[in-house]
Amino acid sequence: MDGTVLVADDDRTIRTVLTQALTRAGCKVHATSSLTTLMRWVAEGKGDVVISDVVMPDGNGLEMLPKIAQDRPGLPVIVISAQNTIMTAIQAAEAQAYDYLPKPFDLPDLMKRTARALEQKRRSPAERAVDDDERPDDLPLVGRTAVMQQLYRLVAKVMNTDLAVLISGESGTGKSLIAKAIHDFSDRRTLPFLTITDADLRELEGPARVLARVRGGTLLIDEIGDIEEELQARIVRMMDAPGDHVPRFMATSQTDLTHAMEAGRVRKDLFYRLSGATIHVPALRERVDDIPLLAEHFLNRAERDGAPKRWLGGQASEVFRAYSWPGNVRQLENAVRRLVLTSRAEEIARTEVEAVLGSQPETQPVLGGGEAEKLTTSVARHLRRYFDLHGNMLPPPGLYGRILREVELPLIEIALDATGGNQAKCADLLGINRNTLRKKITDLDIQVTRRRKLM
Repeated sequence: MDGTVLVADDDRTIRTVLTQALTRAGCKVHATSSLTTLMRWVAEGKGDVVISDVVMPDGNGLEMLPKIAQDRPGLPVIVISAQNTIMTAIQAAEAQAYDYLPKPFDLPDLMKRTARALEQKRRSPAERAVDDDERPDDLPLVGRTAVMQQLYRLVAKVMNTDLAVLISGESGTGKSLIAKAIHDFSDRRTLPFLTITDADLRELEGPARVLARVRGGTLLIDEIGDIEEELQARIVRMMDAPGDHVPRFMATSQTDLTHAMEAGRVRKDLFYRLSGATIHVPALRERVDDIPLLAEHFLNRAERDGAPKRWLGGQASEVFRAYSWPGNVRQLENAVRRLVLTSRAEEIARTEVEAVLGSQPETQPVLGGGEAEKLTTSVARHLRRYFDLHGNMLPPPGLYGRILREVELPLIEIALDATGGNQAKCADLLGINRNTLRKKITDLDIQVTRRRKLM
């Protein structure tokens, strides 16, 4: 290691141990038992990394983090604390500490984290910006609204536990990326992160291969509600398997698993094992005030990637805020990318936004408006007619399945046609898992023709 480390701790033994270990590793070390001295060193421009205790004789280390960030932007601060409570971890995360370790800490682990902090500090601001942009928490964790602040607190609570995590939310909200963020901030960050679907579990040796690949890291099960019961039983056995390299389990779901469990579609033993901690990722329409912030974020990212500089005009921004974003953050990102390419001037106009969003579906009418009423009225009329055709007799049993099939068939056929036969895009459009779409295509005997879709 190469750099200067500032150590602040009121425990003389800890100061001595850290000074000796860091010096042997090649660092220069300034150690103190005073926060006042630490802050003076920071203000003077000393140090490349700070390692600080929380409770000090002359103050609280966490309360100093905003001041450090103001005086020395980009200076990594590793917080160590004997107050190893959930609230301390949350406060450290909210204060944007580079890292947090509870006492007693593992010295080699602290040395590794210090080395990473020094490496980050050595990189140029441009390099750090690119790296930060690629972090897995980047997409879903952009936002300042109350619901996002609540999400931050939940992530901070669960990241360094071994609890299974169930992440729910609509398509495009970033459920898988939330899971990756939890992994990358956890103690398992150096171990594999593996996402699986039911296809990975179908063969008899599938679960064993999955456990061998994840090697005690984090295992994310994609769309757990779409997995058939036999494979759910295999997941339960995986979670109960003893050993030294048992992974942390996470799962995502677009549907309410409580209702799925009550309906018998999800095993109770699996549900209770997975719901050690539950995180709901809000839809974009639930955090309208974050929409301009997200749009600006994606515009800046596009510019860093070499695209022309663009920004949203005031009226264009209002159109973004008023739109319902059925595809959530993913749809917003795609819309911004398209606007970057098609906009004629640096300032994106209202008419250009309306042209991009005009052909895309709105969720509000479907959830409760005129269009939903028209569709409901049409369906009700056809159903009444169907019952009337049977006179005083009831229709044959199995009506529910037959009606659903009548609706599913044209819906999937039209969606496939709209996406040019691309099943991945079609699944995303419908908001269902790709494996679920494949099964429905087979069950409904739908002929899929791939073609290039003209925009």
